[in-house]
Amino acid sequence: MKGIMNSFFVDRHGTSTVPSWRTLTVAVVCLVGGIVGGYSLGLQSGQGEQAYHEDVKHLLKAHERNLEVSQRRANIHLDALALRLGAMQSELYRLEALGAELAKAGDLNLDEFNFSETPPRGGLSQTPVESTLGYAELAAEIDRLSSSLDDRAHKLTLMRGMILDGRVLEELTPQGKPVKKGWISSSYGYRTDPFTGKKSFHHGIDIAGKRDSDVLAVASGVVTEAGRKSGYGYLVEITHADGLVTRYGHNSKIFVETGDFVTKGDVIGQMGSTGRSTGPHVHFEIARNGKTINPLEYLPMN
Repeated sequence: MKGIMNSFFVDRHGTSTVPSWRTLTVAVVCLVGGIVGGYSLGLQSGQGEQAYHEDVKHLLKAHERNLEVSQRRANIHLDALALRLGAMQSELYRLEALGAELAKAGDLNLDEFNFSETPPRGGLSQTPVESTLGYAELAAEIDRLSSSLDDRAHKLTLMRGMILDGRVLEELTPQGKPVKKGWISSSYGYRTDPFTGKKSFHHGIDIAGKRDSDVLAVASGVVTEAGRKSGYGYLVEITHADGLVTRYGHNSKIFVETGDFVTKGDVIGQMGSTGRSTGPHVHFEIARNGKTINPLEYLPMN
């Protein structure tokens, strides 16, 4: 540009001259072109910076939208955990109610199995405005509730075992009379033998009653003998827990076989006078570890 301007006034011999119209036109065009080009470059630079700012704004808005979506999803998960926590609390209350009823029904020590105490809970602030619980709060509450559930489950397991063992022991322990109606016609121990008139030892008690009336098992157990036996007539022998055995003699009929499992109260035969007997009655014996004991001392007969 500087060279062109110089050509306006100095020729090649160093003398001044007036530029021709062609030269002047070229100079003007170059000048205008330079101005327009500079303006265009400046305009393009400004537009690029504005476009960059717009892109940044769009990216920030997109990031904000993503954050909002992530937060909503996180809140949904937290709310789901809170609902699960509520369900666990309800289950704990149900177990506590069940445990309290079982403790009463099983006549267990209520101090040992105390289901009336409130589960260990707390740590959540109460505000008038509902808000989603945080992860730390939910985790702490779930840990406390899990500990309570473990404690209740352990107590219920022990309680179930105690009640079951108690019921099984009760079922396997002789209790009650082997007949619904009857009266004791001969006691346990030494007596005058009804056939010889001599003193002899009676290993059971005799319960007289109506012929062919039901004879009942006084405890659950396994039938270890069922059939005729010398002196007993038709005999049923049942083995129970703790080395206990019961025997029912002089039946007119028996309804069980060796190896059968009978439960307490089952009809095992009918009262008769088979064997060494003077009339319809049940000869009832209880033995422990092979030695007979007095049924009247072992269980109430009245």
